[in-house]
Amino acid sequence: MKNNSTFKSAISNISFPDNEKICGKSIHDPILSLIVKDHPSFCDDDCISVQELNEYRQTYISNYLSTEIGALSDLEKNVISSLKEDKSIVSIVEDEDEKRSFGQKIADQVADFGGSWTFIISFVAFIVIWIGSNVYFLLDKGFDPYPFILLNLILSCIAALQAPVIMMSQNRQEEKDRNRAKKDYMINLKSELEIRMIHDKIDHLIMHQQQELIEIQKVQIEMMNDILNQVKK
Repeated sequence: MKNNSTFKSAISNISFPDNEKICGKSIHDPILSLIVKDHPSFCDDDCISVQELNEYRQTYISNYLSTEIGALSDLEKNVISSLKEDKSIVSIVEDEDEKRSFGQKIADQVADFGGSWTFIISFVAFIVIWIGSNVYFLLDKGFDPYPFILLNLILSCIAALQAPVIMMSQNRQEEKDRNRAKKDYMINLKSELEIRMIHDKIDHLIMHQQQELIEIQKVQIEMMNDILNQVKK
């Protein structure tokens, strides 16, 4: 003989068969919290149906997934914001206007020209023309006969003036390199701090997800047990 006894749900006042009765004290805490939130008067001695319990279980899982999607969206926003802030440091290295005095510009131009093949070829051509003019065309009786004292004087003067000018340019280049190294250090330090921050966020998300996944697994196991119990009955 079939058992036709029923009970009324404490949250909907609808009658259900006794084999679908679930007491509040047997409901898992996260699901119970959702029920109490919608029905504050619900207590451990009250009962609901399996169907209603499954609806709250689905609500709990949906809320969890929505929360995780929101957390991932916030993380993406933080990363994008952080990348935008990086531009403020990187642009200093690349886009900083270089201020040079007139003497520094001359020193750079002299250093660039003195270290080029144009200077070497033109200077060798000048020496060959100088020596050839005095030895072959003027028969060593020209304006600078052998041993070319005037040419040696000119070469000495050029070397004496060119060396400190090139050193000025090199010193300024070394200063630029030091400033660039400081800015590179700032960028590397900021990157390291952001990587640590991202690691902390990921660790926090992993720990949070592990706890929530355990709760979801418990809810799923309860749902499967309820289904098995109904099949057996």
